[in-house]
Amino acid sequence: MNHISLSITKNIHNWLFSIMPEGAASITEMVLIALVYLAIFAVAGLYLVLLERKVAAWFQLRLGPNRVGFKGLLQTMADALKLVSKELTGTDRADKFLYNLAPYFVIVSSLMALAVFPFTKEFQAFDINIGIFFLIAISSIGVIGILLGGWSSNNKFALIGAMRSGVQTISYELSVGLSLLTMVLITGSLQLSEIVEVQKNGWLIVQGHIPAVIAFMIYMIAGTAETNRAPFDMVEAESELGAGFHTEYSGMKFAYFFLAEFINMFIIASIATTIFFGGWLSPFGITESIPVLGVFWFLGKTLLIVFLMMWFRWTFPRLRIDQLLTLEWKYLLPLNLLNIVLMALIVWLNLTIQF
Repeated sequence: MNHISLSITKNIHNWLFSIMPEGAASITEMVLIALVYLAIFAVAGLYLVLLERKVAAWFQLRLGPNRVGFKGLLQTMADALKLVSKELTGTDRADKFLYNLAPYFVIVSSLMALAVFPFTKEFQAFDINIGIFFLIAISSIGVIGILLGGWSSNNKFALIGAMRSGVQTISYELSVGLSLLTMVLITGSLQLSEIVEVQKNGWLIVQGHIPAVIAFMIYMIAGTAETNRAPFDMVEAESELGAGFHTEYSGMKFAYFFLAEFINMFIIASIATTIFFGGWLSPFGITESIPVLGVFWFLGKTLLIVFLMMWFRWTFPRLRIDQLLTLEWKYLLPLNLLNIVLMALIVWLNLTIQF
């Protein structure tokens, strides 16, 4: 229990422990925290879908959703209700157990990743000293769900999509991990709360100057590829694979895959905010004197990065699978390795910029 930061719910924490035995109070507290994160997960997922549709409309000079609710704000709720009420169809020859299990791999791995982010100094469910390592490890579990979904569907197009996803995710995870490792050289810690504390002397993208900017650019390209979003969405490639790995899914099972893509985009953006842009810290120490504002700073920075990822999607055409893998193995990976050496030299020679 030492690792669980509960400052934000201190009153509830004290109240629960005053009316229940310690074991029951701890379990109740964990259940309440889980429910809070489930609510964050659901709301963030639904409204990122709406944001994507609005951004797409803006780029294409269309109106986008504007009928259900004020300026279309309830459109995503209507879509969710539609998906809940749809019949769950599948193929007779599918491996039923794995077919039904696959969406939960994707959802649970995304939910676990959310738990370690420091939204503010006091709003963090699980502050572990291997935070970045945990995030990289958890994010690689999601691909198992995609592989299982494609393989168990007993559909050759779904299987091709799943195989592409395996190749793509494993390849680009190397660049994601190495670009984050480049920034760990400055902080000397994998703990996310400590990484944010280090940035009181300036955001890491400023402290590390040129290598940090290169690391951020590589991270954004690799992160976009890892979440299977355009222009790297070979996994779904509608023109050749129907819908890729989730071709045989319908209703809520399809919605889980769809929702997880948007939550993973939020997670990639949240990691970038925490590692490169100071997390919940604001200029002039505003969020240190008024900690509640930290959530808004964190979400503001994260949504800007999410917008950048959406901008990629509606600007660049889709790559071929050979181009996608060439970009990673021939260009990003060697550049990343050189960049780590460059960052190590800058830290060793104490050339980082601090305020």
